[in-house]
Amino acid sequence: MQRLFSPWRKPYIERKPDPDACVFCLALAQPDSAENLILHRGQHAFVMLNRYPYTSGHLMVLPLAHVARLDALTPLARAEMMELQTQAIAALEAEYTPQGFNLGANLGAAAGAGIAEHLHLHIVPRWAGDTNFTATVGNTRVLPETLEDTWARLQAAWK
Repeated sequence: MQRLFSPWRKPYIERKPDPDACVFCLALAQPDSAENLILHRGQHAFVMLNRYPYTSGHLMVLPLAHVARLDALTPLARAEMMELQTQAIAALEAEYTPQGFNLGANLGAAAGAGIAEHLHLHIVPRWAGDTNFTATVGNTRVLPETLEDTWARLQAAWK
């Protein structure tokens, strides 16, 4: 049996979360850092790393407002979210040189949203062969760097 060690997940597993608290809103209440994974805050939206990434550099764009639906946002918030996606792709291209991207949103729990109550858009950098035997058959993702390292690289690229 193979073992993959991921000690960076231990604090998350051991935490005692408030079941009524939104993890994204809690992150917004903290200063931007590798701890809360927020890379950038705008007037209506922000960018953060996904705590459980598909690939290194997996980002999310979220509204500052705690809403579940696109039509609950102002036109300015929706526009800023699209602009932040564009900026995120540019930062990822500069730092990671991916060969492609998946962009998407899972709107509602039935569509696969893990946190359905706070809208978020995914940006997943992709490389040929990044879905391999381990991910497909072993249902395990192997990431070559820690979230803190990813945050630091992208924080530098964002500026």
